[in-house]
Amino acid sequence: MPQPVQAAAAAPAAPPIHQDAPTSPAQPPAPAQTAAAGTSAAPATGDGSPAPGRRGRHSTADTGTMPAVTDQAPTGAEAAAPVSAEPAATAPESAEPVSATPVSVNPVSPAAPSTPVVASPDTVLPVTAVAAGAATALAAPTMMHPLVRPGAAPGAEAPAPAAATPVTAGEAAAAAAPEPEPTPEAGPDPEQVLASYQWRFHHETLRELVDNPDELREIRDRLTEKLTPATDNPTRARLLSLRAVVSRILGDLSKALSDGKMALVHAEATGELRRIALAKARLAHVLQWRGDFAEADKLFAEANSTELPDRLRATMHEHAGRSCLDQGRYMEAFNHFEKALELRKVEDPELIARTEMALDAVSMKIAENGMGPYPRSSDEILQVSKPPVPRFDERVQCWGFAGADGRTVIAPAFADVQPFRDGAAWVRRPEMETWELIDEAGNRLIDGRAGWLGVGSFSDGLAWVSRDGAGGWVAIDKQGRVIISTGFDDVRPFRRGLAAVRRGGWGAVDKQGRPVVPFQFTGFATALTDGRYVDGFSDEGLAIVDAGGRKGVVDRTGAVVVPPVHPALVIHPVAFLIAGPTGRWGALDRKGRPFIDPELPSRQVVMEELDRLLADTKPVL
Repeated sequence: MPQPVQAAAAAPAAPPIHQDAPTSPAQPPAPAQTAAAGTSAAPATGDGSPAPGRRGRHSTADTGTMPAVTDQAPTGAEAAAPVSAEPAATAPESAEPVSATPVSVNPVSPAAPSTPVVASPDTVLPVTAVAAGAATALAAPTMMHPLVRPGAAPGAEAPAPAAATPVTAGEAAAAAAPEPEPTPEAGPDPEQVLASYQWRFHHETLRELVDNPDELREIRDRLTEKLTPATDNPTRARLLSLRAVVSRILGDLSKALSDGKMALVHAEATGELRRIALAKARLAHVLQWRGDFAEADKLFAEANSTELPDRLRATMHEHAGRSCLDQGRYMEAFNHFEKALELRKVEDPELIARTEMALDAVSMKIAENGMGPYPRSSDEILQVSKPPVPRFDERVQCWGFAGADGRTVIAPAFADVQPFRDGAAWVRRPEMETWELIDEAGNRLIDGRAGWLGVGSFSDGLAWVSRDGAGGWVAIDKQGRVIISTGFDDVRPFRRGLAAVRRGGWGAVDKQGRPVVPFQFTGFATALTDGRYVDGFSDEGLAIVDAGGRKGVVDRTGAVVVPPVHPALVIHPVAFLIAGPTGRWGALDRKGRPFIDPELPSRQVVMEELDRLLADTKPVL
């Protein structure tokens, strides 16, 4: 019995990242008038950078990386358009080309983009329909560092000169000249001030309570001052999304929505996973307060990649749970809160306190309204439909495709098939040895007479094909046009705009066929700490390369981040785990510098040490 061509054992892709769809404005819920005592969140040092610790070296308060790479200083006008860059959407899992020899697999991970030292998801919470207005949150945040407003000390009146004292012309001119005004003393950095807030939350709505909105308005003004000269995408993405956070808490939801959407455009132009995730989560929070729950939940799901630090992922689950609470989806809210606790396996008193408060709020709602609807699947939240799946018909001894309900949607007429990927599937008719391409309705896109004996699934809009199925692989689009004519010895599917290919040695090319990584490696072996192995580059744009049994890391530009000198290497969300010559484990920071000496017995122990060093980092969502 013929069997369908199975997809290559590629690692499961992280949730796809899409640009936000237009949302319809919604009236914010009426503000709650009562403020209850809330829990306080400790100050944040960044979006995930480790605090100094026993084994840590080079640690900084950055944006989510160990010893983080700080953002460039702002330099541009506020209206600057985002700089174009390779999009960061996660490619769907793709099958290896039929007839292709598998590549050696060892994990590689992308370098982590730097993030602002002020962000932390633990601080932002969703709102219920009862308490969604500006006033809801205006009850009482305390500040660890009070905001200093610059101002000149009141001047005393100058005494009138004695009439008998003669005044020369020069003295008179000097006296007439205006005295220079004292330069106002610069206040604290608004990002640091925002990061150091100790938020309190309403016990029912789980929203921030703000006592002094003027302080937040001043923070917003100072963020604007930093934003005005900034022209680079990373800086603008960070500052715009933080300004959106402040505007949301102040109840200026239109301003928050505008800033949040523009921040996401700039973040996606950087192609950096963590930066995009933060921008999506902050925008999702704004949409939630506006009542645009479907789009908010979709963005929360897209942002929560397994390649992000556990603390950031846990906080995103908290906020997604609060969004479900606002909608009356109480079982789904419980699931999110439990997942947040599961991700934080180490002791985390603040998370536990916040989660207990959230669970109390859910329990109160259940007592009043019941359990609510059954939890949605990820496909429902992401608003994606499942493609038809291959099904063999015993009567005609041919393959066809069935829909999600089990009914036949493409009649059984093929001797062999591949699963749908990227909206298209390769099929082979009994009378032919070559493959043809069809869409999900069964319409023919590429005729079998095109002569492709070897085919790979589509990914990023391209597929590798070969005339003989053994070599000479070229890339085509869904119209059958050859986009990359270079014949490669072996290939892997495109992932986020890059594909691992072999021509003598292994390297990588972009979607125009331009070499990005030189063809000099034994293979790609990108391993992630969540247990996945990736064909080529991770969502962050990092890949582990194998140079004769020694592992290193390259980024999506081809730059060597970690030289290939380590016996084993795994990509961690904020570091690189390495094995030393003796088999002991340690860690490098995201610049490839030593961070934890290779003297620990296992990867797990290193990960626990990293988690300890990251204990004080909390991104602002």
